[in-house]
Amino acid sequence: MEENRMEQLRYPIGKYEVPAVITKEHLEEWIGILETLPGKLEDLVRSLTEEQLETPYRPDGWTIRQVVHHVADSHHNSYIRFKWALTEDNPLIKAYFEKEWANLFDTRTAPIQLSLDHLRAVHAKLVYLLKGLSKEQLQRKFTHPEGNMVSTLEENIGRYAWHGSHHFAHIKTVIDQKQW
Repeated sequence: MEENRMEQLRYPIGKYEVPAVITKEHLEEWIGILETLPGKLEDLVRSLTEEQLETPYRPDGWTIRQVVHHVADSHHNSYIRFKWALTEDNPLIKAYFEKEWANLFDTRTAPIQLSLDHLRAVHAKLVYLLKGLSKEQLQRKFTHPEGNMVSTLEENIGRYAWHGSHHFAHIKTVIDQKQW
């Protein structure tokens, strides 16, 4: 497959880029995305058959089922990272092996409604938390062990708004291409 086409399938909305200055408008937009993602994702996948859920979003990529479970797992981990950064001084967070999680039995076979319900609950709690953070709290940091990347909480809000939109676009692209 052509390199450009594969890159487009991997990153249908582009890669996440942290704005040089994160404004109140950025934060409101990102939190709004996080607030609506669970419902939008559920609406998108609601009518898919079991066979359709087994369709990969790109060659050698995860199935739609795996993507739905991954989003719930990833955003669950992110919620915990927010809590750590709010209660510890620049904690070194725990990374996890996303690809291995995606290959676990539950991620490959479980009904997606489990993760859709989980995502709805996690996002309700996350959005409630985020809306109550002060400017100072948004500057709190954590360190990701891969490359010792330091991230502020406001950067992480944008990262997870992008992440949810990124995977939503993976699924929507397949649905549109297959005309489901």
